[in-house]
Amino acid sequence: MAVGIVPTEGRGDLPYLLLGGIALKAWATTALEQAGATPIARDMPWSAVQELGVPVVLHDPLCPLTPATLLGEAIAASASLDVVVGCRPVTDTIKTVTDGKVRGTVDRERLLAVASPIVFPPHVVAALTQWPDAADFAELVTALRERFPVRFVEVPPLGRRVDDRSALHVLAAAAEMHQD
Repeated sequence: MAVGIVPTEGRGDLPYLLLGGIALKAWATTALEQAGATPIARDMPWSAVQELGVPVVLHDPLCPLTPATLLGEAIAASASLDVVVGCRPVTDTIKTVTDGKVRGTVDRERLLAVASPIVFPPHVVAALTQWPDAADFAELVTALRERFPVRFVEVPPLGRRVDDRSALHVLAAAAEMHQD
């Protein structure tokens, strides 16, 4: 068993945009439930969450098409005592700039784009003093890596993050292509 939330803070109105007539938040919540996690309210006291003694899943509504099977696998992987984080490979070219001048290219093979989910094993839940700040998953993962082992799992292309309305159109087109 696991519990989870679909955080909306820091995401503006994007979680409420529609994909196939369904809000992104609803897509994410359904996947969370299909993965076997019980959705809980963000206003549940953290001490009550800790008392449950189960993994806690944060599933970003801006990654609405992350498959429920992957969420379930991430929950199971958290039994290894690692925080489990969904990620995508970086495909953009990243440059370094020094003194206002482009100096070089960063090796993409060394970079990951944080996606969803983030799964906290019970011992990490017990070690945290409050709900994690889920407004920025990348910042959260950076903070978690300072304290806990983190295992990254690659999510499929449909699990990509929607950063704006145009990205939602790209995701919708990709989803249409993958319907079978």
